[in-house]
Amino acid sequence: MPISIPNGVQVSIESHTILVKGPKGDLKQELSPLARVDISDETIQVSPVDESRSARAIYGTTRSLIANMVKGVTEPFSKDLLIEGVGFRAAIKGQSIDLELGYSHPVVHPIPEGVVVTVADNVKIHVEGADKQKVGQVAADIKSYYPVEPYKGKGVRIVGEYVRRKEGKKSA
Repeated sequence: MPISIPNGVQVSIESHTILVKGPKGDLKQELSPLARVDISDETIQVSPVDESRSARAIYGTTRSLIANMVKGVTEPFSKDLLIEGVGFRAAIKGQSIDLELGYSHPVVHPIPEGVVVTVADNVKIHVEGADKQKVGQVAADIKSYYPVEPYKGKGVRIVGEYVRRKEGKKSA
C-alpha cells in the first residue's frame, strides 16, 4: 500500500536512513536492509527485498514507521494523562516535569527533545510531538511512577484507558 506525501513534506533516503522534513519537525529513521523503499513524486512504496520470511515480516513494519513519520511531521501525535488522588499534582519546571504523587519526595522526569509537555489544572498532562514512539514512551514513563491502583482508583492514567476496579475486603 503506497504512502502519499502531503504538500510541504520532503522525504529523502541517504544510505539506509530515511529523512522526513515537514512543518512540525524533522524525523530520521534507520531502515532495514530487508525492505526496499522507492520514492516517486507523491508516494512512497515499500516492498520486501526477497520472499524470505524475515523480509516479508519487516517490510510491513517499515511501511508503518514511515507512514507514522509522514503523519507526525504534518500533524503531531498526542497523549493525554490524568492524575487522580488527593494531593497528587504535576508542574513543568524548565525541561522537566515535577510530579507529586504521594511519595515523600517529588518525582522529576526529564522531557526529551522534540516532545512538548503541558499541564492544565495541575492534574491534566498533555504530551505532544512529531515522533509517535517518543510521545508514547514519555506518557508510559510518567504513568509508570504511579499506575492506577484498582481499589481506590488513585494514580496516573492515560485518558480513555479502562482500569478494572476491585471490591475491598468484606467485613465480618
